[in-house]
Amino acid sequence: MRMDIYRRAEHDGVFSYLAVPEGKPIPAEAINTDWQRETSALEVDEQAAGLPTYHIDQPLEQIRSKGYAITALKDMG
Repeated sequence: MRMDIYRRAEHDGVFSYLAVPEGKPIPAEAINTDWQRETSALEVDEQAAGLPTYHIDQPLEQIRSKGYAITALKDMG
């Protein structure tokens, strides 16, 4: 699956990341004017347990359940 990745500054140089299927808009419940495109059309293996670069756990499972995947809160330190 190909995904578009967005990032948002949090604090002290820390970013949170949001992934959506390529070409899809950010779902309304996650929309925020602070999201900036990080990368487009990132190829993600269907078996991937996570996207460590973006601190996103279970990206495909998250997308299936809510339409997007987002950085885990535990990684926002």
